[in-house]
Amino acid sequence: MARVKYVDPESAPPATASALREMPGLNVFGLLAQAESAFVPWLRFGGVLLADLKIDPLLRELVILQVGRLAARYEWDQHVPIAIAAGANGEQIAALDRGEIDAVCFTAAQRATLAFVADMVRDGEVPDDTFAALAAELDDRRIVEVALTAGHYLGLARIMTALRIDPDEAAGPEALPAART
Repeated sequence: MARVKYVDPESAPPATASALREMPGLNVFGLLAQAESAFVPWLRFGGVLLADLKIDPLLRELVILQVGRLAARYEWDQHVPIAIAAGANGEQIAALDRGEIDAVCFTAAQRATLAFVADMVRDGEVPDDTFAALAAELDDRRIVEVALTAGHYLGLARIMTALRIDPDEAAGPEALPAART
């Protein structure tokens, strides 16, 4: 059971209520809507991460799944269908779920990204060889976008864990317009 109440759009202030009505009825949105002044800007930033970055949508989703696998299963559950819509296959999902980030089903860029994200999530310290592998595959902009995405979802994972969010059924990409590829 969640430690804080989920905001109901029917009793929320107008801007929060309007934003909540545009989102799927997931607990994550009701939970974060408690931070009334930050909620709409947070949604905008999340939308940018899902729709306006240069990194490939599949790579973005692998980043989110890696964070979810290591930090908050809620994110994993919500993003598996989005990752599949972005081009992930069952072999990649299964390998990542087992922590096999060196599996041949991943490209070199995906393997380097997954290793980088794992280090970010674990303690934030990324060894030089892990970073060099990523830098060999991605330009500076995409490296920062990977880090922004991982950092955003890691922060969200910590909030959801600390506040004991209740699980939801996966909404999928249809429910999150920004996640559509």
